[in-house]
Amino acid sequence: MSAHLKPDTESPVAVDDAALLRRVAGGDRDAFSLLYDRLSVVLFSISIRILNDPKEAEDVLQDVFVQIWDKAASYDPSLGRPFNWAVTLTRNRSIDRLRMLKRRYEFIAEATESVQTTPLYGPESGPDVYQRDQASEVRKALDGLPLDQRQALELAFLGGLTQVEISVQLGQPLGTIKARIRRGLLKLKDLLADWI
Repeated sequence: MSAHLKPDTESPVAVDDAALLRRVAGGDRDAFSLLYDRLSVVLFSISIRILNDPKEAEDVLQDVFVQIWDKAASYDPSLGRPFNWAVTLTRNRSIDRLRMLKRRYEFIAEATESVQTTPLYGPESGPDVYQRDQASEVRKALDGLPLDQRQALELAFLGGLTQVEISVQLGQPLGTIKARIRRGLLKLKDLLADWI
């Protein structure tokens, strides 16, 4: 850095963000609102780039700002600007959310694979009866979903179509299909909580 430039921490933006964060640490809701207005668009765009899902990105943004509110007092300005701290929080939360969604998708894929490979009728023995009961529960849970979510999940997991193929087949935007699958998986998880 050349001698005539001031360090980043003295720029008006950094000072303002740091001052706002100190006020947030004191419980100042107006400062929190101003900080939200300054950072939310950038943080949302970072999250949506990682997750590729506006609803998930909105959830992450909410989590990040709750964390900023809760942890504002622990912010250490010597470790960087508030903006960088918020970006790091957003990136980490988005990656965590992506991992969680992947685990859910894998669970549903395994559950639907079990439904496909489990015979409906078999000997009335322990493991076979349990598998048949499990398959029946998965079918009931699928039947309990709204039609648009069930249709998207069945095409994806039972029909083997990609989300793009489902979008084309149903004549719906790709984002809509992704949201339906995500919401359907979340509902399935709740409906199948006793079997997980």
